[in-house]
Amino acid sequence: MKSSTKDKVEGTFHETKGKLKEMAGKITDNPRLEAEGTGEKIAGKVQEKIGQAKKVLEK
Repeated sequence: MKSSTKDKVEGTFHETKGKLKEMAGKITDNPRLEAEGTGEKIAGKVQEKIGQAKKVLEK
């Protein structure tokens, strides 16, 4: 798998995982879990953008 594709897939995975943690934190009224989910979601978006940039640079 190309590096750009791997970054995009991992980014999407982390973004989804972060969204789930964020929702779980809201449901259980756990601000720490909610913040952790928000951070992971943002990190996933960044990683996904890195993958997109790598794809553009590979061409």
